Amino acid sequence: MKNTPKTITMQVTRFRPGEDEAPVVQSYEVPLRKEWAVLDGLNHIKDHLDGTLSYRWSCRMGICGSCGMTVNGKPQLSCATFLTDYAPGPVRVEPLRNFPVIRDLVVDISDFMEKLPKVKPWLIHDGEPPEGEFLQTPREMDEYKKYSMCINCMLCYSACPVYALEPEFLGPAAIALGQRYNLDSRDDGAEDRRDVLASAAGVWACTFVGECSTACPKGVDPAGAIQRYKLTAAVSALKDYLLPRGARR
Repeated sequence: MKNTPKTITMQVTRFRPGEDEAPVVQSYEVPLRKEWAVLDGLNHIKDHLDGTLSYRWSCRMGICGSCGMTVNGKPQLSCATFLTDYAPGPVRVEPLRNFPVIRDLVVDISDFMEKLPKVKPWLIHDGEPPEGEFLQTPREMDEYKKYSMCINCMLCYSACPVYALEPEFLGPAAIALGQRYNLDSRDDGAEDRRDVLASAAGVWACTFVGECSTACPKGVDPAGAIQRYKLTAAVSALKDYLLPRGARR
C-alpha cells in the first residue's frame, strides 16, 4: 500500500483587475489532512504562506453560501469540498465562472442582487393580515420548502450555460426563489411576479440543460422550478387568450 502523501499542491488563480494583464496560476503546498476542506487549505495559504490571497468565506458550515469557487472545473462550496477527494493532486481553485472578478477568487455578484428584487421574493398578502398565526399544513409547506433552501451561493449561475451566453437571463436562483413564494399558500403575489418570470429573460430563456440543479449544494432543483413555471405561464397565457377577463381564475 502506498503511503498517503503529507501535502497536496493547490493551484490558485490570482488576478487583480486594473493591475494585472491577465489571471495567473500560483502553486502552494499545503498539508493534506483528512478533515481539511479546500477552504482550510486556502486559510493555511492566507495565514502561513501568502497573506495577499483574497477569497470569501464566513460560516464554514455550508450555510452562508459565500465560499463558492470553481474547484477542478466544477462550482463547489469550498467549505464542503475536501482536499483528500483530490489526492494526490493538484487541486485547481478558480473564481466562479460567469461573474466579473474583483480580486483573485472574489467575484462580483451585483447582477444577481439587482435581479433578485424583481421577482419580489417576499410574501405578498391581499387585504388585512390574519390575527395570530398564519397556519399551514405540512402538505402546503412541502409545496415550496425545497425552493426555500437556497443560500444564494451562485453555484447555479456559474454552472448555467444560458447565463454565460445571455447576461439578461434572470437566472436559476432568482426564478426558484420567485417560485418559492408563488407556491406558498400564504402568498397572493403570483400575478405581481408574472411579467418578470414569464418574460423572454425569465423562464423562457432556459433551455433546460439542468446543470443548475446538479451544482446546487442544497437540493433546491432550480431547473425543476423553471420547468414547472413554464407550464404555469403557458396555461395562464392560454386563459388570457381564450377567456374573458372576469373568468380567468
